Amino acid sequence: MNCRHCGTPLQHTFLDLGSAPPSNSYLTIETFHEPEQWLPLHLLVCENCWLVQTDDFAKADTFFNQDYAYFSSFSTTWLKHAEKYMHLVTDRFSLGKESTVIEIAANDGYLLQFFQKAAIPCVGIEPASGTAKAARKKGLTVIEEFFGESLARSLLQKGMAADLLIANNVLAHVPDINGFISGFTTLLKPGGVATFEFPHLLSLVQENQFDTVYHEHYSYLSFTAVQKIFNNNGLHIFDVEKLSTHGGSLRIYSQHINTKTHTTTKRIHTLLLEEKAAGILKIAFYSNFQNRAEQVKNNLLDFLLHAKNHNLTVAAYGAAAKGNTLLNFAGVRPDLLRFVVDKNPAKQGKFMPGSRIPIVDETHLQQKKPDRVLILPWNLQDEIKDQLQYIKAWGGQFVTAVPALELHQ
Repeated sequence: MNCRHCGTPLQHTFLDLGSAPPSNSYLTIETFHEPEQWLPLHLLVCENCWLVQTDDFAKADTFFNQDYAYFSSFSTTWLKHAEKYMHLVTDRFSLGKESTVIEIAANDGYLLQFFQKAAIPCVGIEPASGTAKAARKKGLTVIEEFFGESLARSLLQKGMAADLLIANNVLAHVPDINGFISGFTTLLKPGGVATFEFPHLLSLVQENQFDTVYHEHYSYLSFTAVQKIFNNNGLHIFDVEKLSTHGGSLRIYSQHINTKTHTTTKRIHTLLLEEKAAGILKIAFYSNFQNRAEQVKNNLLDFLLHAKNHNLTVAAYGAAAKGNTLLNFAGVRPDLLRFVVDKNPAKQGKFMPGSRIPIVDETHLQQKKPDRVLILPWNLQDEIKDQLQYIKAWGGQFVTAVPALELHQ
């Protein structure tokens, strides 16, 4: 396999999680007795541009179809983050009724609804029909297609150039990362701004967040690699912010590479130096991650087996993709983990892919009163612990497995 950005032959493994079904391919009662598609989950690193990427086994439309069940609006934490962002960029870039905002991967309208309330014209691009439908119910205009250079040219011909282009947590999801970024260059107005948010590879490694690896994520992004990709596709990054979302993310601000509208901040140089000091430019940085992931797996299995041997019941909360990565890597099945609670009705009544653990609503948790609740979306653990604090009434305790197993008092 060659690097999906620079074409260099890939030789170095970053992480090998064996094989698993696509993490958002939840089973229904009808499909429960049918065979599942298991795909290798293997990451490599390019020693030329330092892009970490999956070995390719499936196309994007395998994942982002009518059954795609990730709806951003079910997290109150994420909604607050989205509204804060809207106010920030509206003020910073003087957006108003004459502006055009376009979000790529608009999901269920979690963000654009705030621009709509502010009377700022906005359009969403979202390939998954279920989430696109949810966004339209909010009165939003949604184009149901995958974004790339071809769609960007088509929209430009229709006069839809953007003052602000947004891509939150989608940069990792695109197999053709060059075509994706060049599409932004095409669709962005001469003085426009494109912002991107994505999980930071440095946080992934330092915090042992291997469960954020799944087939939908084709790339795992350091700032060093992203700057190379953007420069080679016509965009200049002029500012960067560190975010706490998704266990540690970056928000970058970019403009046309030949535009001087916005001055480049010192934070660009500072972050590049930070990554260099951490070892991003050396293959040794990537070589020990496998052992750390296996330690998390082993500790989780030890915990679940100990609980079973001592007649303690364990359930989980949050049928998140990262949870599916963890459970399938560890080989966990319903004998060790009884059920998973999720707030999203689109997931309730289904089963986790691979592990086939049933997904239920919160009333099931209240009725069964498990002794331990494993929080799978650890990035939302504060929100979840606050929501489920009542489990303490029956002596229940919360558990997280990443970055290391922890029993919360």
